[in-house]
Amino acid sequence: MYYLDHRRDVVRIPPERLGPELESVLTELAQQQFEGKLVDGQSLAVTIRDVKPIGEGHIIHGDGGVYQEVEYQALLFRPEIQEVVEGSVVEIRKFGAFVRFGPLDGLLHVSQIMDDRVNIDEHNQRLVGIESKKDLKVGYKVRARVVSLSLSEISPRDSRIGLTMRQPALGRLEWIQEAHKKTEEKGGRRAAPAAKKAPAKAAAKGATAAE
Repeated sequence: MYYLDHRRDVVRIPPERLGPELESVLTELAQQQFEGKLVDGQSLAVTIRDVKPIGEGHIIHGDGGVYQEVEYQALLFRPEIQEVVEGSVVEIRKFGAFVRFGPLDGLLHVSQIMDDRVNIDEHNQRLVGIESKKDLKVGYKVRARVVSLSLSEISPRDSRIGLTMRQPALGRLEWIQEAHKKTEEKGGRRAAPAAKKAPAKAAAKGATAAE
């Protein structure tokens, strides 16, 4: 999900930003240029740091800026198909719930929330299982699995990420804890051991002695 990557790229320094504070200017410009953008079409750059210039900058004819090659560390976020993620419900819609995990939002379609028919109260930002009475509201923590993924290079926050909670050990965290507790209680209910019968020889011996 999150990982550090050492990268190289080119930053344009506007004429008015040229001066002695080169590294701080490069850090600011690199953050503006790369943070919140997709890297290689697969990962979202969350944070840029340790920006260092490489060699001398270059000037392009007709452009007053300086193009400076830099190296830097990038904290990247890469969601993957079948990955299990935890996040918070941020919005309830007629067609399901949006869950924020890391810097992105995924959609829990109404058919992928629980093994039950669901009533959705969009006005109160709440959904409820008709038979189970399980509910989901904005702010609740959930665990889900990524089942579809289409990242948008133009607007990464608008990427289409499909989630499901209709698999074992997924769902609202309280549902998972309750299911785990029931499993433990069921496992702890063992039948009382039957009384042991005395061996046949010992029983016969006891009977003889009694006579």
